[in-house]
Amino acid sequence: MNVFMIGGTGLLGSAAAQIFIDRGHTVKSIALPPLPAGAPIPEEMELVWGNYFDMSDDELKEMMKGCDTFVFAAGVDERVEFPAPVYEAYKKYNIEPVRRFLTLGKEVGIKHAVVLGSYFSYFAKHFPELELTKKHPYIRSRIEQENVAVSFAKDGTMDVAVLELPYIFGTQPGRKPVWVILIEQLARMKPVTMYPQGGTTMLTVRQVAQAIVGAAEKNKGGWCYPIGFYNLTWDQFLSIVHAAMGKPGRKIVHIAKWMFQVFGLTMRKEYADRNVEGGIDPVGLADIMCMNTWIDRKWAASLGVTEDDITAAIYDSVKLSVIAYEGTQELVEMKGE
Repeated sequence: MNVFMIGGTGLLGSAAAQIFIDRGHTVKSIALPPLPAGAPIPEEMELVWGNYFDMSDDELKEMMKGCDTFVFAAGVDERVEFPAPVYEAYKKYNIEPVRRFLTLGKEVGIKHAVVLGSYFSYFAKHFPELELTKKHPYIRSRIEQENVAVSFAKDGTMDVAVLELPYIFGTQPGRKPVWVILIEQLARMKPVTMYPQGGTTMLTVRQVAQAIVGAAEKNKGGWCYPIGFYNLTWDQFLSIVHAAMGKPGRKIVHIAKWMFQVFGLTMRKEYADRNVEGGIDPVGLADIMCMNTWIDRKWAASLGVTEDDITAAIYDSVKLSVIAYEGTQELVEMKGE
């Protein structure tokens, strides 16, 4: 395959690019400078420097010519804050780029596409009673992204896979992890960690890369794959986080759902005071955090995802997040473009 990727120098995209190349495929990607110092970007990947938002359709089609596979490994997640209404930002970074690139891809002969989405979509579809799309703009936007992506497979000329991705752990040297926000939260909770009972599913960066390549090689038609591999309770997860923070054995105090909701009311006011809107409503988040958002690994395995060391991946992510939180090393921020 000849792969055209958005996000090829990012944490997930670069890992997928290496697997594509190792399997004999070629990869081309648009990239925004600067590259993180020491990041393992595949030398064989062709990079075009620039911002696709500033490029014309004709410019993009020229770059995509000769490619038969497209991967969208960019966008923003729920942890990025924007002025209200936040949904407009998700349209800009997550939805409309997928529509644009798949439209152009059809014109130049793209046959396979993989879009990185969110596991919140899976739970919104399987637990309608929670009304997740009504409460959370981010989750509603991810459902819309899926609908746009899969619509391009309806005429049978393009295979489209959306990967509904959960918590992801692993690092790219020189790039700021997304988990700094967790370290900030835990640092404010001295001397104990207050957290609800529940848990979530997770993956390593290498496993996400395997899923991307597997979906490009194996998917037929238009499908959304809920991708999870390791289902951990919050207590299991936090024990690893505490150890990586240098606080092994730190006590965890379980808080009730209503207490989480009260805290969410405080967060709503903080957002309003700062004139920003979060993609996940902090009060409604209690429904998610107080349940086991677990996923059977069978879907990941069907795409060729294999075992990895999730404990080491969490540990490394937290260690680098602590460095970022303390400001002792210059790190490149994540970008939506």
